[in-house]
Amino acid sequence: MVNLTLSVNEFVLMGFSDIRDCQIFNTMLFLLIYLVALLGNLTIIILTTSDQHLNSPMYFFLKTLSLLDLCFISVTLPKAIFHSLTQNGTISFLGCATQVFLVVLFACAEMALLTVMSYDRYVAICHPLHYQIVMKKEACEKMVVASWLSGVFSGFLNTSVTFSLSFCGSNFVHQFFCEIPSLLKLSCSEKYLAEIGAIIVTTSLGFVCFISIMVSYIHIFSTVLRISSVESRSKAFSTCIPHLVVVTLFTTTGSIAYLKPVSEVPSVWDLLVSVFYTVVPPTLNPIIYSLKNKDMQTAFWKILRKMIMLR
Repeated sequence: MVNLTLSVNEFVLMGFSDIRDCQIFNTMLFLLIYLVALLGNLTIIILTTSDQHLNSPMYFFLKTLSLLDLCFISVTLPKAIFHSLTQNGTISFLGCATQVFLVVLFACAEMALLTVMSYDRYVAICHPLHYQIVMKKEACEKMVVASWLSGVFSGFLNTSVTFSLSFCGSNFVHQFFCEIPSLLKLSCSEKYLAEIGAIIVTTSLGFVCFISIMVSYIHIFSTVLRISSVESRSKAFSTCIPHLVVVTLFTTTGSIAYLKPVSEVPSVWDLLVSVFYTVVPPTLNPIIYSLKNKDMQTAFWKILRKMIMLR
């Protein structure tokens, strides 16, 4: 068994299809999605860093979220694009372990940060008089650091436990990136209760974050419904509901991917579920948070005018 384990020094990511036309289509589609996510998140980071008017806690959290999204999607999608383009899905053992660590890190850190952001909106809408006291700069920085640390802890926990298992036989991973459930299917260890426990701990923390977000939004919606101005209510709902949809999509698909039993026969459904929690949120978040935000639009046109004048 030790010899077999040592012989597995790389994995092969199977991706979406073996048909060349489908691979070319996947390359173009994923490249377009990646460029949209890259442009959107970089724009938010640049705007919130350069414009002095965007220095409130909300924009500080938004900048951190964009950085997380940029890192998150860059861990998986470039490799998938390269695979579809070159028909080479090989990834080293160390590369696979690194990818697992980073995926879990950024996913868990993002979930924690989304919880912080919902709390920020809760304080701003439900307790506006206390907002400056509660959401001080030091407190915001500590919450962001805590979000990153929770991601690091979850990433280290899941990666160390997963790659302490023995891998033998097939090294074909039926995913477009190294995902823990697909790797567990390849393990020849008779017992991997430790990894199941690590997954349960991680998903439980995610569930607590999700419940906290729901509670925050219940209070937010109850406060918004008491606002007499129809325009203000409409603005609040148009901002909160899309955010809530993306959070729900991210949480539910991530939970399904890690908690459901791995199917014996690989299916397109498994791939789509993984796309919905690794690719869709980082692409949609910049659109949701900036499309209807007048402050972001003003800052964007201000920078654009300055660039035109410099020419």
